[in-house]
Amino acid sequence: MTTDVVITGTGCPIPTPGRAGPGVLVKYGDLHLQFDAGRSTVLRLTEAGSGPGKLSAVFLTHHHSDHVTGLADLVLTRWVMDRTDNTAILPIVSPEGPSSHFVERLLDIWDDDLAVRREHTGRTSLPGYDSISFPVPDHPAEVWRSGDVVVRAGQVRHEPVPRAVGYRIETPDGVVVISGDTLVCDEMAELSQGADVLVYEAMRFSSFDGLPSGRTFVLDYHADTAAIGPQALALDVPTLVLTHLIPPPASDEAKQAFADDVRAGGFTGELIVADDLTTVSLRA
Repeated sequence: MTTDVVITGTGCPIPTPGRAGPGVLVKYGDLHLQFDAGRSTVLRLTEAGSGPGKLSAVFLTHHHSDHVTGLADLVLTRWVMDRTDNTAILPIVSPEGPSSHFVERLLDIWDDDLAVRREHTGRTSLPGYDSISFPVPDHPAEVWRSGDVVVRAGQVRHEPVPRAVGYRIETPDGVVVISGDTLVCDEMAELSQGADVLVYEAMRFSSFDGLPSGRTFVLDYHADTAAIGPQALALDVPTLVLTHLIPPPASDEAKQAFADDVRAGGFTGELIVADDLTTVSLRA
């Protein structure tokens, strides 16, 4: 058995060719776990050989629109593709507060669409999902389990967005940590202890030098590439994957600048500046 980590979206709120909205798929055998669901998640899942119908659960890091705009598409498409009404109810796991409120109201605006589809097809079912929420823990804590796979959540620093979390996925092959959106902080270090693969959002603060304040507010709550390197070095992470790339790199040279920033901080492990569908595999 292997654990595959597939980056389903490396983009940010600004649309960029070839970069879907934020998301990470973790596969272990038949278990398919999706973390965040930005724009075009359904397409990227399909391209990755997965898809809405194969998902075992979805996890949200926070309620920022770029991380959740693909969630309704995922739930609706899962239902449309299910011709037998036998697909299992989809757990959607999120921190209590704005994220769980979003999940609970996810399909409200689709009432008319669902009504006409059910009348036309004679279906009695509605798109099924189960909203599972949890209080943001002071320290990483288990929020979901299936067999040998455990998912833990830990708070991160994405203020003024409340109750943002990262996730730690433990399989028999190793440990994968997904930052969500956050500053480089002690909370991320605690969540990432012993990680084999660390998927970190990445922003080049230096690229915003000299810009007006209306453009630099994003520095308040994202992870600077110059700070990621020293933290990953201290954690002794074997594989570091950068995603949610700001500003989105449009050339090999621009991607290399992300890597150079991290290397300047001393990190010497495997470093991947991700594209959509970049895949890392763990084997026990």
